[in-house]
Amino acid sequence: MSIMDMVYHIFQYTMFFMIPLMIVALGGMFSERSGIVNIALEGKMVMGAFTGIFLIVFLQNSDLALHGQLVLLLGLLTAMITGVALSFFHAYASINLKANQIISGIAINMFAPALAVYISKFVLDSQNILFTNQFRFDSVPFLGDIPFIGPMFFQNAYFTTYLGFVIFAISAFVLYKTKFGLRLRACGEHPQAADSVGVDVVKIRYAGVLISGALAGIGGLILIVPITVVFSGTVNGYGFLALAVLIFGAWKPRRILLAAFFFSLMQAIANSFGAIAFLARLNIPAPFYRMTPFIATLIVLAFTSKNTMAPKAVGQPYDKGGR
Repeated sequence: MSIMDMVYHIFQYTMFFMIPLMIVALGGMFSERSGIVNIALEGKMVMGAFTGIFLIVFLQNSDLALHGQLVLLLGLLTAMITGVALSFFHAYASINLKANQIISGIAINMFAPALAVYISKFVLDSQNILFTNQFRFDSVPFLGDIPFIGPMFFQNAYFTTYLGFVIFAISAFVLYKTKFGLRLRACGEHPQAADSVGVDVVKIRYAGVLISGALAGIGGLILIVPITVVFSGTVNGYGFLALAVLIFGAWKPRRILLAAFFFSLMQAIANSFGAIAFLARLNIPAPFYRMTPFIATLIVLAFTSKNTMAPKAVGQPYDKGGR
């Protein structure tokens, strides 16, 4: 493998991990910017991936002659709806019942994988759901022929990569350039002040949590599709890694993008070390490379968490009569 081929390979692998991490972290941003802690990203990713893959398998085994990209699009829609539905329970417990938001999130994280495995075994008599990857395209017409940029972005790619950048742009615009974004940020910093000027804090917080669920569900499916053809009821801790990206990114879209790229690059190197000549010659055991992204996460958070400020009202149940 030439140096340029190695660069293209690692960059594309980085995109496979970066896009779902960024999307899920942006989802967590909407929830926590509204004032609701959301550690349930892992569970929402699992359920989004599960229902999305389940629909994809059903469509692939049916007599419907649907284009592969349409099948994936329908799977993403299903994953998004699943994430929203699961988020409703978290929102109701956190906002209406004023329950502990951490415990609510933990409950979802424990419930989701168990439910996915149970349904898989009940319906398919197996924990593993096999699907056919018919979603990758070899090259985008014209764009794939551009030197250097074409092989990196427009060859051996998935349309979900471009969807991820669209979601990033929309998220940044909504958060900083719209009335809804201003109200969302106000509810996460000082909900009583927002309420005093007519903002419905409950509705805004519901919206933040439901948006979070939609993006987490989408992110779960986007993570699974490019890297495997088997879903076994887990996303291997990427929901928690997305939380680290959210914190390292200081709850800001552009920093979340950079944080997601850093952690994904570590993951891409860990998965492709055998193709990197000088790393392969070191004869370091493979488990060490697999630990690298998570070790990097711990090191980065240890040095940066003191300088990041979460929204002031995050995790605090809203009391209309409070000060």
